Amino acid sequence: MNNKIKKINLNHSFIFFLLCNAFSILTFNISYFTISPLICLLLILSIGVSHGSLDNEKGRKLFHFFGINNFFIFYLSYILISLIVIILWIIIPAISLIIFLIIASYHFGKEDTQFLIIKRSNLNQLLFFLKGALIILAPMYFHFDETISIFKFLLIDNENFYKFLDLIELNKIIFYGIILSTLSSIILFTQNFELKKFTIFLDYFSILIINYYFTPLVAFTIYFCFLHSIRHSISLMFELDKNDLINGLKIFTKKALPLTILAATFCFVGLYLLNNTYNFDSSILKIIFIGLASLTFPHILLEYLIEKNEK
Repeated sequence: MNNKIKKINLNHSFIFFLLCNAFSILTFNISYFTISPLICLLLILSIGVSHGSLDNEKGRKLFHFFGINNFFIFYLSYILISLIVIILWIIIPAISLIIFLIIASYHFGKEDTQFLIIKRSNLNQLLFFLKGALIILAPMYFHFDETISIFKFLLIDNENFYKFLDLIELNKIIFYGIILSTLSSIILFTQNFELKKFTIFLDYFSILIINYYFTPLVAFTIYFCFLHSIRHSISLMFELDKNDLINGLKIFTKKALPLTILAATFCFVGLYLLNNTYNFDSSILKIIFIGLASLTFPHILLEYLIEKNEK
């Protein structure tokens, strides 16, 4: 990756870390903050979802590799995968959640770190997964009961699933998982040592800070929108204009707006329908996490296919 975009990402991590620390100082005597789930939804549907709103551009690139001219197939495939994820979540919610958490851990770890890592290896793929697992483990460690409540809102009523979670919490397995995630960050940092790779630890401590001070939903929203999504969006802006990031931002906004609005529209329609059966906050949680899962699977699959064919 170009040194310019690396520098921008490093600065982004540093600013995010400073803001997290400033907040922790201001709220030292307060256990944790929460804000309306509706605000979280609006942030995710705007800043969060927009980082995947150029998937249609990537789809054209992928179809070019395969020599496919009918681009309607891309939209159909993307929507079908999303619908299949939603259907599977309704049928087997516990298994769907576990698979989603595993894939999301790898995705977050890889996307947030690969701009620093040159070497591609199976070990690094494992390290990416362990590093990204901190996003899942931190809220469970600091706010176990609140995290369990979110799982219950996601249609999961499997008693054995919650017994298993109680078991890993009782035996401090979550803490050991965080230790493994910490070790993965250390190993990634020491590989082909460069001082600028210290940003790995800036992200690490930022995630711990926001999960300590915020409820799980708010902490995830802050991470997903202001660390993960912005970092990915910056890379996309740079691809659109390597010489002028401001112009890249303008092009990105113009290209991302249609699909962002479309995704938000579907989500609000779903929220309206769900609100006839569930309470408002419960409906929002379902839209956020089940909706994100339905978009994450085709997004990650597309990223994988492009990376594989570019090699």
